[in-house]
Amino acid sequence: MASNLRVHARFGQRTLLLTTAAVPLTGWTVHALALHRKLAAAKRDPLTGLLRRDAYTARARQVLRRHGDDTVVVLVDQDHFKDVNDSLGHPAGDTVLRATADQLTAWAGPGAAVGRIGGDEFAVVLHLPRIRREVRLAQLVRVLRIPVVLEDGQAVDVAASVGAAALDVIGTRDLSVAQRAADAALYDGKHSGRAVLATKEHATVASINGRREGRRGTAVWGRAA
Repeated sequence: MASNLRVHARFGQRTLLLTTAAVPLTGWTVHALALHRKLAAAKRDPLTGLLRRDAYTARARQVLRRHGDDTVVVLVDQDHFKDVNDSLGHPAGDTVLRATADQLTAWAGPGAAVGRIGGDEFAVVLHLPRIRREVRLAQLVRVLRIPVVLEDGQAVDVAASVGAAALDVIGTRDLSVAQRAADAALYDGKHSGRAVLATKEHATVASINGRREGRRGTAVWGRAA
């Protein structure tokens, strides 16, 4: 009987030690998972779920390295977004931004880098060979003009200006230069209902007093009806 008691006691001590050792391990696992979620969340815009600027830039460079000259940088700027906020309120503006983010994500596909880089400004870097470029950019213009339905059922007419820079056209694989070229092209087509493809000249355009300077002679695609 005494021998049995000693055996049970030894097993009880071992069980206690294992249980005690498992507590901090479990706590650390939970902490690590929570930290991972926080880090993942920090990379994304809380409103739209798109990548924030730093995470977007890192992902964009990966896309560029993978696809080289067949990479296209697309910048999107909401037209009349301030009017939506002023007339319908910020919740309506938030709904428009989320809808735009969803449209861009669906249009770009899973291999692209899609980010929110400003209040109503978005960026996409994706693999887009020359043979498909015209059709895809025209498609994007049409998608961005789909009315957004608010929670109360009201439909809001929306639109966005689009500028694109294809690396094989502008002659550089520098992401910063490509983004500036796409930005200059966007300014050329502002409020036109078109997607404007940058030329080599756009790649050398510098901002003057904070204003984008446009250039003539650019290709425009996807004029909306």
